[in-house]
Amino acid sequence: MSADSFAHRLLSWFDGHGRHDLPWQHPRTPYRVWLSEIMLQQTQVATATPYFLRFIERFPTLSDLAAATTDHVMAHWAGLGYYARARNLHAAAKVCVTDHGGELPRDFDALHALPGIGRSTAGAILSQAWNDRFPILDGNVKRVLTRFHGTTGWPGLPAVEKQLWALAEQHLRDVPDGRLADYTQAQMDFGATLCTRAKPACVVCPVQDDCAARRDGLVAALPTSKPSKILPEREAVALWLENADGEILLQRRPETGIWASLWTLPQADTDAGMRDWFAREMKGTYDNAEELPVVVHTFSHYRLHLLPLRLRKVALRDAVRDNDDSVSGTGQALRWVARSDLATLGLPAPIRKLLSAVIPA
Repeated sequence: MSADSFAHRLLSWFDGHGRHDLPWQHPRTPYRVWLSEIMLQQTQVATATPYFLRFIERFPTLSDLAAATTDHVMAHWAGLGYYARARNLHAAAKVCVTDHGGELPRDFDALHALPGIGRSTAGAILSQAWNDRFPILDGNVKRVLTRFHGTTGWPGLPAVEKQLWALAEQHLRDVPDGRLADYTQAQMDFGATLCTRAKPACVVCPVQDDCAARRDGLVAALPTSKPSKILPEREAVALWLENADGEILLQRRPETGIWASLWTLPQADTDAGMRDWFAREMKGTYDNAEELPVVVHTFSHYRLHLLPLRLRKVALRDAVRDNDDSVSGTGQALRWVARSDLATLGLPAPIRKLLSAVIPA
């Protein structure tokens, strides 16, 4: 490896300034690496770390995760967001148990075929868990490569992404055998701590002499931003219902869509729709509900304004029973939950925040 190569300079920087004490690095098993990579999608290390520690304590092995219930998995993920990651993680663990002897497959195609594992994540797992030679191209790496090579165009475009994959593979050839895990971590650390989106530390950058963006004054302009769009605004109504014992009625969301498979308050797009649901499912007087402050939550493709209505001492109408759950007219499960048991279920972060604002922890 040439001392002037991009990979050599990045590894030298990593040896002195990279992150070497992350919890998934000790021990660095395939399962722990996989879990960390999924958690770090769309999430920073500082945010993901406490979730990782709690998750790995509750599900120490892949088999433990596969055997867990959906509720237990979602409860340990709740608050981390992007819940499809947790559902895919759980589904992939089950596939590994049934098809791969309870282990993550080392074969790229088999790994890539698992739910929630894209090309970059598969490469990150293989390189970090087994020191195999595979490139990665997460958001940090895209930013570094577009700046270093002066690549223009939004990286989410297939043509631009294809260029970046070629560059990632080109640099990978200069990495010595046995240092693939370090190089993968170095790329992520470099983008997260030095070549950051805002105010990158160019004066101490180990590759600044050959950085096209620095040379051409394009550091702030690269990577090219995604064409902007105005987020649509949506409104909805949620019912915070309590029975005579002070238990709260929760409804499981469908397996697809927003907050899929999580437990949340019964919700409708309109007051009329919520009123119809209440008349069909509950015993009580809807008009006695207390209006609470609107909850505003931004999703990737719209902003939700959720009006919570709170009503105490109500009861469910007679319904088909399934263990402890009732099935609503919409086919979704309903459950009365004691306040002390809320932490055991997966609740969307804004709903958990709403309940905790009034209910002491």
